[in-house]
Amino acid sequence: MSDDLEGISVFLAIADAKSFRVASERLGVTRSAVSQALQRLEDRVGVALIQRTTRSVRMTEAGELFYGAVNSSVSQVRQAMEALREVQSRPSGLLRIAVSSIAESFLSGTLLAGFIKQYPEIALDITVTDEEFDIVDVGFDAAVRLGEVIEQDMIAISVSPEQEQHAFASPEYLAKNGSPNHPRELSEHICIGWRPRPDSAPYRWEFTENGRDFDVAVNPKVTTNDMGLMIRMACAGAGITFGMVDTFQPWVSRGELIPLLEAYGPPFNGFYLYYPKRHRQPVKLRALVDYIRISNLS
Repeated sequence: MSDDLEGISVFLAIADAKSFRVASERLGVTRSAVSQALQRLEDRVGVALIQRTTRSVRMTEAGELFYGAVNSSVSQVRQAMEALREVQSRPSGLLRIAVSSIAESFLSGTLLAGFIKQYPEIALDITVTDEEFDIVDVGFDAAVRLGEVIEQDMIAISVSPEQEQHAFASPEYLAKNGSPNHPRELSEHICIGWRPRPDSAPYRWEFTENGRDFDVAVNPKVTTNDMGLMIRMACAGAGITFGMVDTFQPWVSRGELIPLLEAYGPPFNGFYLYYPKRHRQPVKLRALVDYIRISNLS
């Protein structure tokens, strides 16, 4: 109770109640604490504000002048603090999230649509990107990435089931060029690869055999950072491409693409929403985290 505002609040409580005991009860502190707070305030302003005897408590002339000057202002501050607490208790505002382009379950729209329906005062700003960066430095509240690339000092919650990566090709391509029986044979095929940006090397296709992980540099004939283009070219018979099973599932279901080398692509941890550890998490972010956790249970 040592700051100026709190001392003023104590003074106002005493002046209104005309009693140290009643003021202490209203403030929820001891009478000794009330007396000490008033004493510190009087020491700071250099004049007595309250005159008390064994029978009565009243303001001094200086106290009445001070009361008239600060009472309305403190009331406005209290109203502002109450309004702030009300805003903080109600999820609202802009929530910025960076999401991997291959986080299909999160980007499907179902989860996010349900979330904004439940929290209409929250606006979402979703940036779909595969760049790796410090989300705090860039100004994002959270991000969605594969669990294996998330920093250890982040809090992470699952937003997808386990994932698998396979190679895919159209029936037309396979009829003309045959199907690889082992990932090493991919070097003999026309491949459509992915890279996050022009100055980075093409992604090496990852596989597992007999419990051991390995990757293959396929030397793709076509390289792009657009998964949609990879899929369209594979459907057109341009070559074999590679990615998450969830991403390719609609085209597989329609028979436009066929998964390859499935025995070499075991499941691994999927996508997670992650965010930095903070003493006080924004209410809007806590609302999203709670919504995801409830959705995971349903």
